[in-house]
Amino acid sequence: MARRGRSLIEGLLELTSKLPWWAGVLLAIVAYAWLHSIANSDTTAVAQAGKMGAFVGQSVFTGLASVGQYLLPFVFLLGAALSAYGRFMRRALHAQVAASPDHGALNAMSWQQFEVVVGEAFRRKGYSVAKKGGGGADGGVDLVLTKQGETFLVQCKQWRALKVGVNIVRELYGVMAAKGATGGFVVTSGVFTAEARAFAKGTNIELIDGKALHALIAGVKAPPRFFRDPLSVMTTGAPFCPECQSRMVKRKTRHGANAGKTFWGCSRYPECKGTRPI
Repeated sequence: MARRGRSLIEGLLELTSKLPWWAGVLLAIVAYAWLHSIANSDTTAVAQAGKMGAFVGQSVFTGLASVGQYLLPFVFLLGAALSAYGRFMRRALHAQVAASPDHGALNAMSWQQFEVVVGEAFRRKGYSVAKKGGGGADGGVDLVLTKQGETFLVQCKQWRALKVGVNIVRELYGVMAAKGATGGFVVTSGVFTAEARAFAKGTNIELIDGKALHALIAGVKAPPRFFRDPLSVMTTGAPFCPECQSRMVKRKTRHGANAGKTFWGCSRYPECKGTRPI
């Protein structure tokens, strides 16, 4: 069945709900001030018969502004409320998983909630997150991430799947190439097959299983193989810290068996002790 076209109001409501809540409030204030000034302006009297069309158009526009000065701000405020509610739910789900002793809480979620939690985890890593929606020509991409001008694609494969196979990784790799994405992530609360992990090693795709995702959400330091940010590998110059995503600087080991050797250290040291080998 063909999808019903959205009205202008529905489109504005959806757009505003994706913005920060304060942006919706600001839009409501600006819209009211602008339309209220138009609604209260005097309609120019008709001086000549040839200007009748302009007079009618101005009258119609003023009438629409009279209604719009209340309708448009209401839509923006409603969108702001939806944005605030969405933010609250993301944080609540994130806190629920972080407080659980293992990643079992991920299996109890619906797939929509699982996507929300994954998106919130990436937001806290410094990414901007846009929900895509799987299936069809997008190759099942669920989230689109942006950071430092780079784009990353995310597939949230069945949150209750025991194993995710190599075909899923190949599919994402093809979509990444078609869209020119810097890297990608396949996320599951289960595990990945050996073939899937072997294929991902030669690509800019990170495989995040249930254990690694729970560690990421709970704030536990996960082994680098669980969350290697492709951006840190592909950008020129200093990479990003695997712990806080700040830029790193070159440091030299002063003591121990590795004395004299250089490595990447977090620029926020000693607050953050993240390191990477050079």
